Amino acid sequence: MSKTWKLSIVVGMMVLLAFGAMAQDVDRNKTGANSGRPVPQAAPRPTPNWSVPESSIERPEDAGLRMHTNIVFRSLDGTDKPTHLSSPAEIPNFGPLATDKVEETPQSLGCIYLGSPKSAGCVPNYGVSHGPSAGGSGAIALVDAFDDPTAASDLAFFDKYWGLAAAKFIKIKMTNSCTSPPPNAGWAGEETLDIEYAHVYAPGATIILVEACSNLNSDLLAAETVAFNYIAVHYGWGTVSNSWGGGEFSGETSYDSLFTTFGNGDQGAGITAFASAGDSGCGAAWPSSNPWLVSAGGTSIYRNATGQAFVSEGCWSGSGGGDSAYETMGVATDYQYPMCGNDASACNPANRLTPDFAFNSDPYSGVALYSVYAFGGWSCCWGGTSEASPSLAAIVNRANNQLSSCWYNPFNGWCFYTNAENNLLYSQLPTNKAYGQNFYDITPATGPDTNGCTVAKRWDYCTGVGSPRGVLGK
Repeated sequence: MSKTWKLSIVVGMMVLLAFGAMAQDVDRNKTGANSGRPVPQAAPRPTPNWSVPESSIERPEDAGLRMHTNIVFRSLDGTDKPTHLSSPAEIPNFGPLATDKVEETPQSLGCIYLGSPKSAGCVPNYGVSHGPSAGGSGAIALVDAFDDPTAASDLAFFDKYWGLAAAKFIKIKMTNSCTSPPPNAGWAGEETLDIEYAHVYAPGATIILVEACSNLNSDLLAAETVAFNYIAVHYGWGTVSNSWGGGEFSGETSYDSLFTTFGNGDQGAGITAFASAGDSGCGAAWPSSNPWLVSAGGTSIYRNATGQAFVSEGCWSGSGGGDSAYETMGVATDYQYPMCGNDASACNPANRLTPDFAFNSDPYSGVALYSVYAFGGWSCCWGGTSEASPSLAAIVNRANNQLSSCWYNPFNGWCFYTNAENNLLYSQLPTNKAYGQNFYDITPATGPDTNGCTVAKRWDYCTGVGSPRGVLGK
């Protein structure tokens, strides 16, 4: 069942971005402005061997003005175009993309992140298979730009193929600076990944797609407020995923509270925001660097070349992460301080460091998507930290802890401003038992690549505290 809503807030104008394949790499600022030191560097990251669609290209002149998607793809047929399929069952016909990576499915990823990674059930099945069992409640809002006209029917088709429960789907079309968001194939591909994989890990949650009039910051931030308000009024709790981003800019901190409940007038609601860390390797991006949200980094999944059994999970070389040039950690957002202490040679606790948490994002261990408007049907093979943000938002939704940026203390009735989700994630880093049970620790031993920044035990600039295992501690 799906519904379409139109809501209005003030601001903006629109810009259309066409969908087309184009390789690109971005050299982000790797020095935290407030620390006066470079981010610890690892071995140079490999040259990107994936393609970047037009909608994901980062342009320096866009910083502070407009945002881009964080989706990338790998072609199965050796071209620089996404591979069109009659169904995912065709994937094995193309042969392996690499000796140690294969395309993943809702069933295989659900098994890794919510089940038992080394079990036989975690081997990808591209034909008849099933994603995670029922779980999730409340709502997951996906904030994107422009309209995807076939989103509802595409999600229903995707769910039917993979044996997932039918989604409770709502589309909200913004009207603050437009009569209705115009369609855009590039952003529709982003929206497809967002709604389909958010539903995979929390099929019991209502999926709310909020379409901004354009990819201007003003329009996306207006949509962010509507996402928070709609969840607060109709569900009381949920998560909000933002798979878009851009370069950091002076003045970004003035918008940070729009990713919180207190900044949107929803203090009593249990809502946490997520944002993709970016696909250009080492370096911070915004809104990922906002200390009030959860920054989503990227991993690669490695498998046995013969039986395709799960072997390990490593840093994806495209994953964003680094020291923010503008964002700092305050009393209410000091979750990273115990990790750094006063040793500024390792990391400066005054600076916001990203990411916080990570999920599969490598297009070589990517996923197939279904969209009539964006792709003309099934398309392979997609990744980017745009896969990480909605997936982690769904897993946290499934955990049902209902954390937010404002906690009312029953003792005195005061609202304590904090990033409660990150407090929970980071509090497990020093533990002997909880960390090993609840997270997969990505280290140099679990994968050969870096994103150009240091990859280390426990927290690092590629995967944060690591990737999830189950819902405990989330």
